Amino acid sequence: MSLPVQLPLRDSTVMLREAVVDDVPAIVALLAADQLGATRDGMTGNEDLQPYLHAFDAVNADPAHLLLVADDGEALIATMQLSLLPGLARRGALRAQIEAVRVGEDHRGRGLGAAMFEWAIAEAQRRGCALVQLTTDRSRTDAHRFYARLGFVASHEGLKLHL
Repeated sequence: MSLPVQLPLRDSTVMLREAVVDDVPAIVALLAADQLGATRDGMTGNEDLQPYLHAFDAVNADPAHLLLVADDGEALIATMQLSLLPGLARRGALRAQIEAVRVGEDHRGRGLGAAMFEWAIAEAQRRGCALVQLTTDRSRTDAHRFYARLGFVASHEGLKLHL
């Protein structure tokens, strides 16, 4: 499925498209606009966007990664990253990893998150992925319910080592 694509919502449509460098400040704002992101993302005053711009360039240069934004014609209202991960496990299966999903607080409950996931899952299938996976913080109980409604199953325990 080529981008951009119109996503029909309950009360409108939004455009899902690949992010461009000018979107980085709005993406950072979406990432920082929750209880977890507020402590690890965003701008507190003196920092610049350079770490985010460097990361954007790396993601944008690699065709195995798609940084996506949803645009309602006035502002960016959501973002997600879809990464394709090759591996030897599962008979060499290609996996799709969904990361950094954020829907602006004022735009939740309209079906946008579900529409974005529907597109991402269909794109993963189109690209030959055997499964779609994601990680989510244990404290995001609303997100857990949302993912379960979409058919995701908590099948593994995830671990992280901060460096």
